[in-house]
Amino acid sequence: MTESVTADIPTSAADKPRHVAIIMDGNNRWAKKKKLLGVSGHKAGVDAVRAVVETCVEEGIEALTLFAFSSENWRRPADEVSALMKLFLLALQREVKKLHKNNIRLRIIGDRSKFSPILQEHMEKAETLTANNTRLTLVIAANYGGHWDITQATQKIAGMVEGGELSAADVNDDLIQSHLSLGDLPMPDLCIRTAGEQRISNFMLWQFAYTELYFSEVYWPDFQHEEMRKALAAYSTRQRRFGQTDDQIKKA
Repeated sequence: MTESVTADIPTSAADKPRHVAIIMDGNNRWAKKKKLLGVSGHKAGVDAVRAVVETCVEEGIEALTLFAFSSENWRRPADEVSALMKLFLLALQREVKKLHKNNIRLRIIGDRSKFSPILQEHMEKAETLTANNTRLTLVIAANYGGHWDITQATQKIAGMVEGGELSAADVNDDLIQSHLSLGDLPMPDLCIRTAGEQRISNFMLWQFAYTELYFSEVYWPDFQHEEMRKALAAYSTRQRRFGQTDDQIKKA
């Protein structure tokens, strides 16, 4: 992923996605079905994260972005939010060394200002430790929203215009792209959502312009290696036209 990344809509794509994004849904329903507390579902979901990461590494995927906590999730019951924050911190403490050992880079996107100082500190340490790893880029979206991402990018650009570094005429797709949270990564080729829901819930709105969508009925804790391979296999059968006709794609 060393080439320059632009906001240009491509004209073709390989059978295997370079960048996969996942909306991890169904932890609470999984726990309820098993008559367990909701936090049990979130804990079980960590195993699914490991399985999906392992599959992406095996399949040679370059980037995996997981929607862990949205900017709207603060509306959930306070005890659930508190449990999620503790689980997030525990996962950072336990998993980062394993990621580093396996040459996986960890990046965290979203507004960190609402997180506790200790959680912010561990986020920064994890990113620093794994910064030079190249096997897979694992992105965790936490307190993230697509509206927030576009807003923070445009605020930065507006400040540059106000400061005289740019003129309004300099603002284009590529400039906005470069100031988004993942402006240096390829656009997601595939977005997976688990647990039967069929919406993108304010996730990577700019980046999903031509992303293929895959909806699974499986609750996130049960979305393990086989389910991930099913999603990748389904993607490989898609014909991505990017605004072109079937005949144009066949001739390419």
